[in-house]
Amino acid sequence: MARDETPRRRLRIIPIIEIALLAALVAVPHVTSDFQTIIASRMLILAILAISFDLCWGYSGIMTFGQALYFGVAGYVAALLANKAGVVELLLIIPASMATGLVAALLVGWFLLLGKRTPTVIFVALGTLTASYAAERLVAGWQWVGAANGMSIWEFARVAGLEIEPGVWFYYFILLFLILAYLGSRWIVRSQFGLVLAGMRQNEERLAYFGYRVQVFKALIFAFAGMIAGLSGGLYAFHEGFIGPASMGIGLSTYAVLYGLFGGIGTLLGPIFGVAAIETMAFILSDINALKPYWPVILGFIMLIVVVWRPTGLLGVILSERERIGSFGIGARKKRKGGGDGAP
Repeated sequence: MARDETPRRRLRIIPIIEIALLAALVAVPHVTSDFQTIIASRMLILAILAISFDLCWGYSGIMTFGQALYFGVAGYVAALLANKAGVVELLLIIPASMATGLVAALLVGWFLLLGKRTPTVIFVALGTLTASYAAERLVAGWQWVGAANGMSIWEFARVAGLEIEPGVWFYYFILLFLILAYLGSRWIVRSQFGLVLAGMRQNEERLAYFGYRVQVFKALIFAFAGMIAGLSGGLYAFHEGFIGPASMGIGLSTYAVLYGLFGGIGTLLGPIFGVAAIETMAFILSDINALKPYWPVILGFIMLIVVVWRPTGLLGVILSERERIGSFGIGARKKRKGGGDGAP
């Protein structure tokens, strides 16, 4: 009797998580107070920033400690447009913020990734960290952008001429852009371009041997991630009504890394869960009087336990390596080692 060559199908967890997460996010304003909805809106903005980090490190092997640079620069551009030009229309602010993040990331990527020598992971990490710190120091002493006091936006944002203030409608507007950023990022990592990224992640030298200009591909995904970070920065400036030097500094850049590592890099969904978990714990711990002096230490200890115990993050607890990485790369090599008949 001929052996069945069709591989057994396994239950895919990611689509289930996507549907459950979307349903939960849509329901948030209906089960929380107005204040909690505003806090949740901020989390969604930070989730967009965390996704931009995941694109760099989780899918491309680019360890960046400077994602807040593009976030902050875009936020300042949004604030300048509002204060100097009177532009508060989000349908204009959002493209401007994304373009700002894209250009800023292209400049940094050109300097760090497109040199004559192939940059090391440490070189890129320290380079992005330095760029973020330098930008923070620059705006902290620049009076035209408010120096250390930052810039406030005194008008509410408008969408198609309608004024929206932080609350339910602004929450759903941010959620829409989170969904678009997620879908756009997922389309890229599952495309032919994404296969190149997977090859870089697994064996960069071999891919270069086959003629791929690896650093160019890295610069492209780096710039796209900067554009996503710029989107979150523009939304943040209008949601908070303020942008300051800390919004582009190493503190927020480090948090972007922690969000990804805590939730699970290489999944796009992981950073969203990382933001929700870390920000919720921070909100709860900082509200307990007895723990106020110690809550950053407690939070750091919790994050350390998760990262050490489960390097693949929270989603690594329920996702298989094959589904997290894909049907290529490590999963494909394990399949071939098991035999050529397609058996798992």
